[in-house]
This record gives sequence, structure tokens and C-alpha cells, in this order.
Amino acid sequence: MKKMLSIFFTVLLTLSVSAHSDQKEPGLDSLFRSLLDAETTPIEAHEITSKIWQLWLRADDAESQELMDSGIRKMSEFALDEAVDIFSELIRINPDFAEAWNKRATVYYMMGKFDLSTADVVETLRLEPRHFGALSGQGLIHLQSEREQAAVDWFKRALRVNPFMQNIQNSVDQLEKELKARVI
Repeated sequence: MKKMLSIFFTVLLTLSVSAHSDQKEPGLDSLFRSLLDAETTPIEAHEITSKIWQLWLRADDAESQELMDSGIRKMSEFALDEAVDIFSELIRINPDFAEAWNKRATVYYMMGKFDLSTADVVETLRLEPRHFGALSGQGLIHLQSEREQAAVDWFKRALRVNPFMQNIQNSVDQLEKELKARVI
């Protein structure tokens, strides 16, 4: 019960503070601490993770928010060149918006442009070192490039920030099993 109250007040505090773009949101620190709390359940972790993503996606101003929303729409429509252009414009006007860099990294990944994706992941992590999406995304880039051990290392970095990413944990388990079998 105490744990649930703590999460409730964390979420309430996060909702009541003035809007700050992505990684500058004051409530993020307590949300990340809650993810690492030994008493956090998977259901609670899912709610916390969703809240983190909501905060990361929120821009400082209406123009930036409109660009973010438009870029995400273009991604979902697989209009990838247009999405890159939109996220590039968003980065130009708001270079400290970590999620803009992360979204463009994702689009570059979808296009198979892994070097460009990696460059944007680096910038995302400079702005928000706890960005478990960017950390796991870098793991995916290494996996696509057949660098399995590097993928495992990046996935583990992501899991240290958010240990509730079951798909990433499953990937680590499978990759470690495959890597071990190669040694034998």
C-alpha cells in the first residue's frame, strides 16, 4: 500500500508541475527511481514507463509539439523521408529536445541508415543518459550489424535503467545462449 501511494504521489507531482520538455521534467528522477525499486511490480513498471514516455514526448512549445506529433504520424505511415525532414526541423529549432533526436534515430534505423541512427542515439544519450529506448535501439543497431556481444552490452545498459523491458531481457538471454554455444 505504501508503495502504491508513493507511485500515486509521484505521478500526481509529475502532472502538476509546469511543462518542461522531455529530459528536463522534474518528475523524471522519481519515476526512474521507482523503476529500480525492488518492490515495483511489472504492472506498476508498465505505468511508470508509459508516464516516462509521455514526458519525453512532451515539447516546451506548441510549434515543437506540432512537429513531434507530425513526425510520429509520418513514421506510422512509413513516410520516412518526410519524418526525417520533420524531426530535423524540430532538432534545428529545439536542439535540446532529446526525444526529437531519438525519433530521428528510430527513423534512420527503419531506413537502414545505421551510422546516422547511431549518431542521433549518441546525441539522445548526451541529453538524457537514462533513455532506455535509445540504449536498446543502439543494441538493435549492433544486432542488425551482426555484432551480437555489443548488442548484449547495450541491451544490458538499457536494462540497468529499466529492468522491466521483458523483450530486451529475452533478447539478452537468447543472444548470450547463442554466444556461449559458439565458444563451445
